[in-house]
Amino acid sequence: MSATESIHIDGVWRTAASGATREVLDPADAEPLALVAEGGREDTDAAVAAARRAFDSGPWPHTPVADRAALLRRVAELLQRDREEIALIESRDTGKTLEEGRVDVDDVTNAFRYFADLVMNESGGRVVDAGSDEVHSVVVHEPVGVCAMITPWNYPLLQASWKVAPALGAGNTFVIKPSEVTPLSTVHLVKLLAEAGLPAGAANIVTGGGDPVGARLSEHPDVDLVSFTGGLASGTKVMQAAAPTVKKVALELGGKNPNVVFADACATEEGFDTAVDQALNAAFIHSGQVCSAGARLIIEESVRDRFVAELARRAEKIKLGRGTEDGVECGPLVSAQQLEKVEAYVESAREEGAVVRCGGSRPEPSGVRPATGYFYPPTILDYCHGEMRVVREETFGPILTVETFHTEDDAVALANDTEYGLAGAVWTSDAGRARRMARRMRHGTVWINDYHPYLPQAEWGGFGKSGIGRELGPTGLDEYREAKHIYQNLAPRPVRWFAG
Repeated sequence: MSATESIHIDGVWRTAASGATREVLDPADAEPLALVAEGGREDTDAAVAAARRAFDSGPWPHTPVADRAALLRRVAELLQRDREEIALIESRDTGKTLEEGRVDVDDVTNAFRYFADLVMNESGGRVVDAGSDEVHSVVVHEPVGVCAMITPWNYPLLQASWKVAPALGAGNTFVIKPSEVTPLSTVHLVKLLAEAGLPAGAANIVTGGGDPVGARLSEHPDVDLVSFTGGLASGTKVMQAAAPTVKKVALELGGKNPNVVFADACATEEGFDTAVDQALNAAFIHSGQVCSAGARLIIEESVRDRFVAELARRAEKIKLGRGTEDGVECGPLVSAQQLEKVEAYVESAREEGAVVRCGGSRPEPSGVRPATGYFYPPTILDYCHGEMRVVREETFGPILTVETFHTEDDAVALANDTEYGLAGAVWTSDAGRARRMARRMRHGTVWINDYHPYLPQAEWGGFGKSGIGRELGPTGLDEYREAKHIYQNLAPRPVRWFAG
């Protein structure tokens, strides 16, 4: 496959119909990393047509469950075979560290294995009592049809797997559009699906921009479901485009996630150390470019000074540089646009009265930090409040804001004072308080005395403007299936609707 053949339709790799291409840049130095096809409306229509044919008359939707599960497991094995290669691709494409890339590949592998097991362990249907021995009534699940998948730039392979694995496990076909900024690992995944034996047309990829590719997928009348992960503004456009055809829509959007720390969690040195460590993890993994990042530290006033001082001391020691270099703990932001956005948020916070405890400006270049790279250091902003832009809006960068509270009710009010509702955490040694807080926090995921772990077995979704629908968990397949009520009358008889 040549560098520009990144569009895969009906089993064939090809260039864009227009011949257009796009350079993919390495965020560590802004140098070209790859050249990919820049697909458009014509390519998107061809991909949807291929997926439609593959669903309506191809073998995949009718492939036995055991065979579908076996293919997902083969993909998992291929992912592990190519683990180092894919981790390097992900690191160079997104800027994250090589170790983070390896973790991503392992998580993707687990997702494919999980959905293989899930689809194999399902029952043959739910029997519905019709009140008669002569009637057999059962609800079974069938694939939705053609799925359009639009994935983000921060976790391109992981987010693709959360959609691809359940869609294929349920018997669907799909067209995927990875972010134009980070498409490379998704291209590799589609290659592995073909290698694993997936029939032609079941998996299609079109590399290109949100407009026209993502927009066309969202509105296309032959698409039965569109699943989007990304920002609120783009998600709103996806829903609007999908509305005229009333297709199923799953949206996983942004977050402005609270990390609530009570003083009792810091009563011992071990507890204090753990809470500080996890606050760093919550805010600065992948340079904060995580939808579930704990970007809002909400801490009890009595421990605030000591906690923030130690947090800033450790944050300043985080080694910032090219993700492939040994010892680097935090890579660059993904693009020049993202870097400018983060700088603007920090400047607005200063103007609104925040105090910068660490970071706050571009770092000096070094051997692991080229001057042309999109680097920004972990930044802690103290004395923040809910009226600040940096507190209310999703910054998607290495920025941690600090707010304080006095009572449990105060903590709940601050945690829920957001239009988002994706994730959050509470740190306390009081089990009763932990349960109360978890119930009262309006967020799709609430961690207690931890931050960032997720389980494939648990649903992932959110409240408010963080999206609709669920991924992962026992219902993860159901986003990609329709429920059908099969009513079989074993003693058919005439029904007299009219006299005579």
